[in-house]
Amino acid sequence: MALKEPFPDFEEILSSIGAGGGRVAAIDASEGAAGNISVCIGWSMEVRRRFPIVEEISLPAPVPHLANHIVIVTGSGRRLREIHDDPVANLGVVRISPDGTTGTLHTAPTRLFERVTSEWNSHLAVHDDTVERTGTNFHAIVHAQPPRLTYLSQIPEYRDEEYLNRRLLRWEPETIINLPAGIGFLPFMLPGSAPLMAANVKSLREHRIVVWAKHGVMARSSISVKRAVDRIEYAETAATYEYMDLANGGRAEGLTLEELRSVVAAFDVETTLTWLKPKG
Repeated sequence: MALKEPFPDFEEILSSIGAGGGRVAAIDASEGAAGNISVCIGWSMEVRRRFPIVEEISLPAPVPHLANHIVIVTGSGRRLREIHDDPVANLGVVRISPDGTTGTLHTAPTRLFERVTSEWNSHLAVHDDTVERTGTNFHAIVHAQPPRLTYLSQIPEYRDEEYLNRRLLRWEPETIINLPAGIGFLPFMLPGSAPLMAANVKSLREHRIVVWAKHGVMARSSISVKRAVDRIEYAETAATYEYMDLANGGRAEGLTLEELRSVVAAFDVETTLTWLKPKG
């Protein structure tokens, strides 16, 4: 679903990226320069006043559905917690060409990075796929490294997607309400690689957040950066409960399957998880 007018202006979007980066850091999901954020915008916007330096760049792969779109993205090696204080030093703005094969990178004189995020290929591919499928004119992506979700992905049993969801969705009613498609899971793949990009696109068609084994997560939203960050926080909170339960010998009960199904029914949750749909 596309955002409706009045659209947020450029400064509002920069501020939202800064706020999202600050929240990711506040929940310890962005150590040092870990994590990255991008926002894809489908309406006209003047960016050269804040980002006057221009250079032509190649894209990792063609993105025909992003033709003439703008993508605001974090620079490689930049700290998410510092975006709010100085967005122009930490962000770049890429205007995609009409044929979707190249881009014009706009940066500021105070730019603190040589290139955009190393996960640029995954960001672009997910934006392109989502715009094609949904027609949205706004899409936000956040990659972060929440410690307990990442830790659980190191345990073999939790590398099964259904097992992971059955264990994590049981701790609070809010989790299934806010993550109705559950949490996707990908086995470890080299960061920034083409296989990770392709698998990530496929998983984020079905889910709004996906765990990258032994690495972190990626979440998306067609509403706001904050909503994408919320999804990371809901999933990481569930992982925290699971981690606490493991540390205490598995003594907690959690919501039973029937209790979870009653939440789904009572709140009209349109879940895609077949094992959670109420019987009858």
